[in-house]
Amino acid sequence: MPDWLLGVWQRQWLEENGVRSNTLDVHYLQTPTVFGDVRFPVERQSFSRATSFADLSESELRMLARQRGFTGRTLVSGGVATWGHEISFQPPDGTTDTGRLERASDGILYEHGLDGSYTEAWQAVPGRAGRYLVIRIERSGRLDRVLVVAGDHFLYVRNRAKDLPVAESLDSLIASTNATRDQVIEYLDCEFSTGWVIEGHAPWVIERSTLPWRESHRLDFINAILPADLANGMARHNTVIERWTIPVNTLGPNEINTLLGTIPSG
Repeated sequence: MPDWLLGVWQRQWLEENGVRSNTLDVHYLQTPTVFGDVRFPVERQSFSRATSFADLSESELRMLARQRGFTGRTLVSGGVATWGHEISFQPPDGTTDTGRLERASDGILYEHGLDGSYTEAWQAVPGRAGRYLVIRIERSGRLDRVLVVAGDHFLYVRNRAKDLPVAESLDSLIASTNATRDQVIEYLDCEFSTGWVIEGHAPWVIERSTLPWRESHRLDFINAILPADLANGMARHNTVIERWTIPVNTLGPNEINTLLGTIPSG
């Protein structure tokens, strides 16, 4: 993994067929091996009155179906990156997520489709470099949750109960299966939540989420982690049903304590 790819990125624009657009608010976190990416339609409303799926209308549920998110492992070879989707908000579409990377002198990162069908421009988000943590949790051998920390940002992912079948999109899956409201909610019940770690005004508070009622609330998952867990590789969580692993951890003991709030920041 090249060092220049590590960190937090925001997409500036997407160009397809000579037309540039910016219809998604994209947050991309890249660690030395694992990445997390979540994308919200820019016109998505806040849903501030909602406390669960039950409070949403049919049209609002369909708006949530336009969100995107994925996490998994990144491989880079010969300037071509491949992002493996271990958990994805949208259903698998049978394609591989690959792109040719180009670094510009002004710090912009360009991603080009291997078939020339698109170009994306990415801008690095300033923050403390070199701080990375990834926690993966499997339940009965299936990836259930992932926490990705890069610099001062986090992305927390919780998988849905059942994997989705191959489809072009959630919209097409809903239409092709004549999904009932309960089925649509099952499809949408996959969480990608992002926010600041310790340098923001509200540490571990979710700023954006695919489950809108989670926004402005503290990430409760962090309460399940103890500093000793990170020191011993989550050994106490390794059970037949649930297995915790830490594929990435560049944090020292003081950084871990600060991160988890056991000692004050600074």
